[in-house]
Amino acid sequence: MPGLSPSLPLTISPEDGYELNQTYKQLVRQNLKMLILTNPGERMMDPLFGVGMNTFLFEQNVPATYQLIASKIEEQVGRYMPFLEIENIHFLTPEDDESLDKNFVGITVAYKIIPLGSSDIIDITL
Repeated sequence: MPGLSPSLPLTISPEDGYELNQTYKQLVRQNLKMLILTNPGERMMDPLFGVGMNTFLFEQNVPATYQLIASKIEEQVGRYMPFLEIENIHFLTPEDDESLDKNFVGITVAYKIIPLGSSDIIDITL
């Protein structure tokens, strides 16, 4: 069955050779994840692309850092994925759940795909 793009990470599929994104919703989710996880300068020919979550790895685990990450996500989505509307960015931290490691940060991004009129959520753990 034809698809829109390879699903990442690449996995073998007996039908298509590789697993493929079959819907635009899957494709947008994958592209948003890549935008958030890519470091600026990592993508050839576009050094501004990416939020660069790894650059925040050794920052303080405080609300000011969360705000910086949220604004970077919103800026990058506005530039590279203007068809998305960020509805909410929520951070799961050890203050919210004492069972978490003191260095854990989870990010949940709720977004709307404007042309499809569809909403989705992506979770990223650092």
